Amino acid sequence: MLLLIDAGNTRVKWALVPNSARGADVLGRWTESGMVEHAQLRQLSCAWRARKIVRVLISNVAGQAMRDALEQTMLGALGMHPVPVEWFASAAVMAGVRNNYRNPQQLGCDRFASAIGAHALYPARPLIVATCGTATTVDAITAEGVFLGGMILPGLGLMASSLAKNTAQLPQVAQDLDIAEPFADHTDAAIVSGCLAAQAGAIERAVGAHERRHGSLQCILSGGAAALIAPHLAVPHVQVDNLVLIGLHAVAMQQ
Repeated sequence: MLLLIDAGNTRVKWALVPNSARGADVLGRWTESGMVEHAQLRQLSCAWRARKIVRVLISNVAGQAMRDALEQTMLGALGMHPVPVEWFASAAVMAGVRNNYRNPQQLGCDRFASAIGAHALYPARPLIVATCGTATTVDAITAEGVFLGGMILPGLGLMASSLAKNTAQLPQVAQDLDIAEPFADHTDAAIVSGCLAAQAGAIERAVGAHERRHGSLQCILSGGAAALIAPHLAVPHVQVDNLVLIGLHAVAMQQ
């Protein structure tokens, strides 16, 4: 089995697929998958121990401490068996995507993996990829697979908690407060409404700018807050879960 790991700022997602699986139709079709908070990472040793893993590909944006913890977890799962472990990193060109960042290695590996996954799912189409997590990233890819660049802004939770913490007498706001109207009649809803409008507005602005240059496009939403933001978007879009893992899978199939 091929083990794919997406270590984000808040959670670790993983998926198992047959190492021999090939073709666009297998992308996102996991034999097994899961997600844990950082604090529960060691539990994955048991989940992976009997899975006949022969290869591991990891995207990690959570720093050296997470890398060390993942290495210990894999040691507990795989023991002394020599299994190739690859740490995914952004590059100038990979899996059909050309990275147009000034310094290609500076692009977050999760953003590059998401771009690869999106291009693999929707080849020959211009794309806006909005990943809505701890941070929200909104990236543009051409139909030819050129990653043009993107935007980074605080995620929905960060926006709401920052406003609640740093503004006098404003309460801490629940991310999932139901917002039916854009103009709220109480403070909690006003905070959430404003944060949702900022998130949706950034995505819609990116769609408009990219569409003016490259024509009709596909907008893709992913990440933990995607389902909260999606109902407030005024542009057509699709939601795709685990886009980083899909990108890692696409890379693994081409190596």
